[in-house]
Amino acid sequence: MADRADLTQARKRKRPKSETHFAHPSEREFAALLDYYQIPWMYEPHTFPLTWADDGRVIESFSPDFYLPDLDMFIELTTLKQSLVTKKNRKVRTLRQLYPGLNIKIFYGRDFRSLALKYGMEADEAPPS
Repeated sequence: MADRADLTQARKRKRPKSETHFAHPSEREFAALLDYYQIPWMYEPHTFPLTWADDGRVIESFSPDFYLPDLDMFIELTTLKQSLVTKKNRKVRTLRQLYPGLNIKIFYGRDFRSLALKYGMEADEAPPS
């Protein structure tokens, strides 16, 4: 499990936000919203092993999209495809079983669209559900 020392180290070696390369435009918009409200965040700072081979090699892992250090919370954003939502839900369930003290929330497309509308973000940047 990621302890506070791991996350502090990740924060120290984090790239400047202007150099962060997001996997999806919705992640950039979410980061902009966090920046606007001055909520510190880190993008994919930790990868959690989920499944191991018999020899101990990690064969499946999960990197939540954001870590909010002031809230000690990980955030995972979802996308359009139901198959991806289902896969992420399964990974988060496994993550919670393996790392019971971890605080992680899934932020679904409909949640993001609601924020986009409420705070005037680009509607086409919000992931559809």
